[in-house]
Amino acid sequence: MRSLALPAFLASAASTSDLQSQILLASACTADTHFDMYLADWQAAHGPLSPSDPLPVKQSVWDKPGILTSHTTVESAISDSCQKARFLAAAASHSGDWLLALPVTSCGLRLTHEAVRVAVALRLGCSVCVAHTCRCGAIVDAQGIHGSVCKQAVSKIARHQAINDVIARAITAAGVPITKEPVSLVRIDVKWPDGLRLIPWQGGKPLTWDVMVVTCIPCPTLPAVLLKVA
Repeated sequence: MRSLALPAFLASAASTSDLQSQILLASACTADTHFDMYLADWQAAHGPLSPSDPLPVKQSVWDKPGILTSHTTVESAISDSCQKARFLAAAASHSGDWLLALPVTSCGLRLTHEAVRVAVALRLGCSVCVAHTCRCGAIVDAQGIHGSVCKQAVSKIARHQAINDVIARAITAAGVPITKEPVSLVRIDVKWPDGLRLIPWQGGKPLTWDVMVVTCIPCPTLPAVLLKVA
């Protein structure tokens, strides 16, 4: 928070500079010495401001140089491949959008306290559980990543169905009729896809999809959806 204090002050002072001038017009105060001093400190650390925007009013403009510097410092100090993968995943575009979702229960957007704890722990690389032996015989470390790949995990089916429901609702919301887990589509084995579009998609053939939840150690858990024309 200390690193954001200076940009926050400068943005606030810049956005209210006109109002300050009107209020202090009749007083003896002709200059804001604190603003000039802090602006000089910011420019000494990050360089001069852009000539096209000499006094930006948005805090994001003041924040960005410091954030980029911190990003480079942290990334250069990482030596572990698992931490590197986690850092790059967390820094990727839209990776934190789930934190901005409104907690609306009726839309299935409200996470339990335990779900938030696990999600944040996985994102930051903190301990999720106590190291123990899984029912499959594998050793589960404190980060709990094994639960994402274990075929005997209790949450595997629930996680798979939750992702499949999201896809089904999205297609249905577009006005496209579908059916989930259709049978008798594949002749060579007994497997079936997770969903089928009931109207043709391409070349007179319908679209099917299959949901997979894959984990590539040391990469974070990543849901994947396989789409194909049946």
